[in-house]
Amino acid sequence: MASIETVDELEDLLSQPSRGLIEMMRRLSGDLIVLGVGGKMGPTLARMARRATESAGKDRRIFGASRFSSPQLSDRLRFHGIEPIAIDLLDRAQLATLPEVPNVIFMAGMKFGGNGNESLAWAMNCWLPGLICERYRDSRIVVFSTGNVYGLTPVKGGGSTENSPLNPLGDYAMSCVGRERMFDHFSRTLRISTAIIRLNYATEMRYGVLVDLARRVWTRQPVDVAMGYVNVIWQAEASAMALQALDHANCPPFILNVAGPETLRVRDVAARFGEWMGREVRYVGEEAADALLNDGRRGHDMFGEPCVSAEMMTRWIADWVMHGREDLGKPTHFQTRDGKF
Repeated sequence: MASIETVDELEDLLSQPSRGLIEMMRRLSGDLIVLGVGGKMGPTLARMARRATESAGKDRRIFGASRFSSPQLSDRLRFHGIEPIAIDLLDRAQLATLPEVPNVIFMAGMKFGGNGNESLAWAMNCWLPGLICERYRDSRIVVFSTGNVYGLTPVKGGGSTENSPLNPLGDYAMSCVGRERMFDHFSRTLRISTAIIRLNYATEMRYGVLVDLARRVWTRQPVDVAMGYVNVIWQAEASAMALQALDHANCPPFILNVAGPETLRVRDVAARFGEWMGREVRYVGEEAADALLNDGRRGHDMFGEPCVSAEMMTRWIADWVMHGREDLGKPTHFQTRDGKF
């Protein structure tokens, strides 16, 4: 595909299930709920679960729980066969009203805005997991986490593996370790089958590391290369891998890095955008010898190599940005090296 031109076309691609996911949905028993469905990945992940279920010939209800500050999102989910539930997940009484389901995707959490509002970030990232484990103690749970829990790793090392020690920097990363520890604790004590997904970084046309770089190049802003290397993965492939992790949930938790196969040099990516956009690129900062990098080979071995390359993503994104198409207005701040988001 040479380009992606509309949001409808984009969301159709982002929710297209893989063959492996369809097969897994054929084996999977029971309904599914996505907690925190209102985030960047949630809507198309939930829609992917619905499409995979239908392709598998199964009869399954898919729920999506969120505060739903935008009523348009709940309407859109309902249109695609997902049952929206408006809820404050931190409210125990409201949690008790959630449907009984055997399959839970936990996407709720707080990153941006946590600096200066640390207490809420820790409540969302650490206390809420305990509440969810109490509520869904008889379910299997896939938990979204982040590669930030590893901290900075030498670029020449190929990225942190699932067995690398955790070395979080800053409140956000520390609270994400807290989230993992809570799910780990309740997995062991309540015998909850759990999988933890450490993601670096999901990307589509409207947000992501590549979008941040493309917009800086297009608007002639300098590109900071202090965080000189990154991993990216097409969001649809990250969603499919996370959903398939339901099949591998275990006690103690199954851990999986979700990342693309390439380690991208920020300077080189920006230069490519500059070529395609006809822009001269200005750089600031000096490349450090370490970065936030994940080794995603375990996931590739289990579910297959990602089909959408970084080169393809950059071409799509360059075209999208140059045509002024929709942007979520949620920069990743991937260049942050002090852990303050």
